Amino acid sequence: MTKTALVVIDMINTYEHADAGTLVPSVREALPGMRTLIRRAREHAAEVIYVNDNFGRWRSHHDELLDTALQGPHADLVEPVRPDDSSLFVVKARHSIFYQTPLEYLLGQHQVDRIVLCGQVTEQCVLYSALDAHIRHFAATVADDAVAHIHPDLANAAFRMMRRNMNTQVLPSDRIAFTPD
Repeated sequence: MTKTALVVIDMINTYEHADAGTLVPSVREALPGMRTLIRRAREHAAEVIYVNDNFGRWRSHHDELLDTALQGPHADLVEPVRPDDSSLFVVKARHSIFYQTPLEYLLGQHQVDRIVLCGQVTEQCVLYSALDAHIRHFAATVADDAVAHIHPDLANAAFRMMRRNMNTQVLPSDRIAFTPD
């Protein structure tokens, strides 16, 4: 039996970085798909795990990161997908959700063998996370309408690479199931 968790990547964000002007419109387009996935995962009692950069704030915890993002100029992009009290939270420092984080251990503790990825950025953190999931023998699915990109051409190439090289399913959010096989 397959147990699935939803991983929301880097959505606790102030969007105060060089690529924000290009990224923000894509995030706005991806928000409905993300909200659908989060709602459906919660309805099916699947783990919802937020894995987020800490923006170099090594003394902060997830509530501080969330409060900072909600006070930022794009709180409207964070509020609709904010973690609830049952959500799990993992801090990362680099692109992959797995790189030097406790995520692999956490997934093992919850007996998760399939992850669904949504969030940002398709051609960076989502791509590298899908690769690391593949290397670790986790089945992975990426919701193509629930991930945001900076460069559309690179995002499309990332989707092709995930499908072809990493055996990652790439599906619209409304076609992703959270019920056990």
